[in-house]
Amino acid sequence: MTDEHAHVRYLVDDVQAAVDFYTTHLGFTLLSSAVPAFADVVRGPLRLLLSGPASSAGRPMPDGAVPEAGGWNRIHLLVDDLDTEAARLREAGVRFRNDVVTGPGGRQILLIDPAGNLVELFQPRR
Repeated sequence: MTDEHAHVRYLVDDVQAAVDFYTTHLGFTLLSSAVPAFADVVRGPLRLLLSGPASSAGRPMPDGAVPEAGGWNRIHLLVDDLDTEAARLREAGVRFRNDVVTGPGGRQILLIDPAGNLVELFQPRR
């Protein structure tokens, strides 16, 4: 591990399904695999750690709380053409949380990985 990557951990229900999703649809490359417990994938400077229920990150906390997939935190991926990317992913059967939203900095849409984690595709305003 080095500082050349930003490291983000996502809890997932099925590590192999998550690897397949990120490598097939979003241009990530598999770095290492310890399926079914863990795998990590990379895209540019982002290393995404995919931790399943059997991983150390999935173990219950001292108070009994069990880490789970999903939530509103998300990785943010830049795209050149949001409409084209969204259409390509819809055609591939990827689920979306919303439709395209336009804000002061650009346009975005949220898609859902197999474990319910969000990924934001963002096209900056030109």
